[in-house]
Amino acid sequence: MPRLLIVHHTASPALEELLEAVLSGARTDEITGVDVEVRPALAATAVDVLAADGFVLGTPANLGYMSGALKHFFDQIYYPTRLDRTGCPYGLYVHGNNDTAGAIRAVETIATGLDWRPAHAPVSVIGPPDAAAREACWDLGATLAATLSIPDG
Repeated sequence: MPRLLIVHHTASPALEELLEAVLSGARTDEITGVDVEVRPALAATAVDVLAADGFVLGTPANLGYMSGALKHFFDQIYYPTRLDRTGCPYGLYVHGNNDTAGAIRAVETIATGLDWRPAHAPVSVIGPPDAAAREACWDLGATLAATLSIPDG
């Protein structure tokens, strides 16, 4: 069964809302045959990545960059996994108080180095999450799960 790995740094109530929306979308009853695994960024390992077929990444935008926790995740898994997970689909959600562009750019740069393929546009949320932000995150989770549920997706 394909495995979707959700790696997140949930450091605020806003990020908790977004993570819950991603999980709701990824685990929707309309999509079957996908195992959804969730790991905090500081606990996710290369073994988790090697067992996964696709990824959703979640981070706050801190000082114009991804969280240190997500950067630590990438530092831990980059070389041990980069040749084995090429072509995997991924998606990203980022929450910031006033800007998320630097965090998005940094994650996209590393994902390109890993040769992961974006399956959904990054979800950027500025300020308190509203219904549209939660819906975008639900769609992100559902899209990644649906991509994996399709053979050779």
